[in-house]
Amino acid sequence: MLFDTHCHITSGSYTKDREDVIQRAFDAGMKYMMCPGTDVPSSAAAVALSHQYKEVYAAVGIHPEDAASATPEGFEQIRQWLKTEPKVVAIGEVGLDYYWPEPSHEIQQEVFIEQIKMALEFDMPLDIHDREAHGDTMDLLRKYGKGTRGVFHCYSGSLEMAEELIKMGYYIGFTGTMVFPKSTKLKRIAAELPIDRILIETDCPYLTPPPYRGKRNEPAYVQYVADEIARLRGMTTEEVRQITLENGKRIFGITGDEG
Repeated sequence: MLFDTHCHITSGSYTKDREDVIQRAFDAGMKYMMCPGTDVPSSAAAVALSHQYKEVYAAVGIHPEDAASATPEGFEQIRQWLKTEPKVVAIGEVGLDYYWPEPSHEIQQEVFIEQIKMALEFDMPLDIHDREAHGDTMDLLRKYGKGTRGVFHCYSGSLEMAEELIKMGYYIGFTGTMVFPKSTKLKRIAAELPIDRILIETDCPYLTPPPYRGKRNEPAYVQYVADEIARLRGMTTEEVRQITLENGKRIFGITGDEG
């Protein structure tokens, strides 16, 4: 059984065939999918999809690329979901992204800090986006996030950073980028980290793994991430699927009885 712990299946990329995409995931052995928001509207869509499919769970939050649009009313809506929606299992997708010049680093940090504080307030895991901002992301978690937990999705840091994150209570998410032949650093990290702290994800519709690279990604393709981790670690794919399923259930507190 598979757990795609980060898939944007509310994306407009699936407007014409979303039901077919979700059915293909089930056909591939999907047990659960976790759909994060990137702003208030996409978070609302993720919550709605979690109502439609018992296998879909949601995260709600403001992505760093959308930080400039954050408002007090938006944060209050996120709090309401955290209070009232049993299938909202994380705050995300949140964090820092310094690849683009805007929003400013200061705005991104303010919005991230606010959501770190929410994680402590509601005792919820964080689903963290960290792109070319490793130092500041770690500094903010050390300063404001003591006692938080969660996942660094689409991990791109070092082995040493991953080891520190695990000590802090975080899991490490690997996407199709780890399957790329030239991703030697990621392959080493996936081979060496404790298997009970690894998650698999697609980040679809982005980051499509071989053999579909260049095409739209979808949750069913998370199986190729599991296959690559199994190859790297000398395990069976079935073992990796089962362990990462249990890891995802553990960090997101999923029992299957949430609604």
